[in-house]
Parts: sequence; structure tokens; C-alpha cells
Amino acid sequence: MSILNDSSERFLHDYLNNASPTGFESAGQKLWIDYIRPYVDEIALDTYGTAYGVINPGKDYRVVIEGHADEISWFVHYITDNGYLYVVRNGGSDHMIAPSKRVNIHGEKGIVRGVFGWPAIHTRRGEDSKLAPKIENIFIDIGAKDKDEVHEMGVQVGSVITYPDDLEVMNDRYYCGRALDNRMGGFCIAQVARLIRERNIDLPFSLYIVNSVQEEVGLRGAQMIADRIKPQVAIVTDVTHDTNTPMLDKKKVGDVKAGKGPSVTTAPAVHNKLLQLIIEAARENDIDFQREASSRATGTDTDAFAYSNGGVASALISLPLKYMHTTVEMAAKSDVEGVIELILHSLEKIEDGMSFNYFEV
Repeated sequence: MSILNDSSERFLHDYLNNASPTGFESAGQKLWIDYIRPYVDEIALDTYGTAYGVINPGKDYRVVIEGHADEISWFVHYITDNGYLYVVRNGGSDHMIAPSKRVNIHGEKGIVRGVFGWPAIHTRRGEDSKLAPKIENIFIDIGAKDKDEVHEMGVQVGSVITYPDDLEVMNDRYYCGRALDNRMGGFCIAQVARLIRERNIDLPFSLYIVNSVQEEVGLRGAQMIADRIKPQVAIVTDVTHDTNTPMLDKKKVGDVKAGKGPSVTTAPAVHNKLLQLIIEAARENDIDFQREASSRATGTDTDAFAYSNGGVASALISLPLKYMHTTVEMAAKSDVEGVIELILHSLEKIEDGMSFNYFEV
């Protein structure tokens, strides 16, 4: 029986379909806060927009579960005299998928529709036949006759650009759309808060459900909120690559497959005792899981929490994802539920004042 309900599904679609580009996450954060409000005792927001709810506030022992709220996007970088727009990345946007994509430009007068144009195949002859998308040559057409008309439409250098692609369910097995990385993580931790309330789970510590901003540009929101909360433990959820899709070499990228459960990571930033607690929770509750290893950094907010405040016991639970940083990211519904259950049962194993020191001195 699914742990998700109709309200969960409505929230998921509303949340993922709403634009939440890095640095401009406010609209999505409002939706997220409104959803978790009935399941937490306190709500707060920091200066740059990281949102969090607290269950059992005021305890000395503080545990964080965290996802990040931002999606990759573009900025208008240069406007030509004849009204075409050139861009720079806001996060890890992939220039290879841009040509022929529709876009929303968030201008001063509201959303302006545009397209990433591309020369027709008929016009690419000789050396031009090797033409490939690069950050320097992709451009947006909004149907303006010149730069002045672009400005009249409310588009300026610095206007943020997002894709309009909506979430859909494929074959009743996969969620597919943009921004699953990592607003699906924000969805999962919101469901953990809901289940704690609905199952009357009594936690002996303060639990912070944190939806951080600006992960896609260097874990910035997690760095800021870790300094504010000063937790003893952090369980972070993000996405990881399904490495069973075509054109990937498992010897280089590991072996993770969507539909086989959440992935747990071994890495220097991942605390071994907390990782083992999570693995035990999976085994005790018959939750399928996979394993991977990260050299040096995990590249997720785990790193920001682990190396904050003199060291925080941190671990990473990842959702396998196909086609990351495209508009057709895909995640198995069963894996989403696995992430939720694994976080929840891991929390149930954490004791008040639990020490994660490797040995006594």
C-alpha cells in the first residue's frame, strides 16, 4: 500500500510545476511551507530563503533532515541590437539540450515566452554541418524586433529563465519532468513530517525539516542554515545518477538503477556510524537500498553540514535519477517512497544525546 495519498500527489505536482530557480526560490518555498505547516510545531525562514519546520522545538539535541529547493536555470546575459538574447548559467544548466526548447523569461512585467532557436539543418553545410550547441552560441528568440522592444516587454540583462515543462507520471511507475533535482527531496522530507504526525511518532529530539536554497551554485543555503541550527546530526537527501541508461560507463560512474531503492553513499563527509545506522534501518524494515562511493566530496549539501560547526555527523540518502539536469528527469515512484521510509525509520533509531564519536578517550 502506498504511503502517498491524493493530497501528497497534488502537492508534488503543484510544487514541481512551480518555478524555483536558484536565488529566486520564494514562490516554491511558500508552497512548501503551506504544505508542512499542519505537521510541524514551528516554521522559520532565513535571510536568503531557506525554509524549515521544527518538530519538538527547544531540545538540546537537534537533528536535521534536508533537501534543496532550487532548480537550474539561465540568466539573460546579453541582448543584441536586433533583439536576440544570449545567456549564462544559473547552476549546472546543460547547453546541449537547449536548442528548440521553450522557455519562460521572468521579466519585470511578468513572464515572457521565448524559444531557444537553432539554425535549420538545411542551412548547415560544409564546416557548418559540425555546428554544435555551446554556451557561446545558444540564443533565445522572444519575437522582438530589436533591443528596445525587448526592454519594453520587461526583459533585462539579469532576467531569470526557466523551462515550463510540467511533471507527468509515465506508465504509473515513473515521475518525469524538470526539477526533480532536488525538489523531489523537499517533497520527501515533507512527507516524513506528515508521517511522523499521522503515525504519532514521538521523537526525543528537536527535528528540523530543512529545505535549503542555492545548492546548485555551491551548497550555499546549507552552509548558512547549518550555522544557524547547529545540529548534532544531519541526514541529507538528494538525487544520484541512474547509471544503467545508455552511454554511461559503470566503471567510472558506479552501478545504480532506478527502481531498485534509494542509494546510500560512502564518502569522507559521510559519518560511518550514521551510515551504518541507516543501513540497519533499511534492513530491519525490508527497504531495498543500493550503495555507491564518492571520492573526496559528495557534491551535495551533505558536505556543507558535515564540515560545519566543528563537525556534524552527516549522511546522504539519494534518489536514483535518469537524465539529470534535463527537462525529462525520471525517478521511480517506488524509490521516492523508499527514500521517505528510509529517512523516517532512520530517525526512529536516533536516540537523545546519541554520540557519534568513533571511540572513547
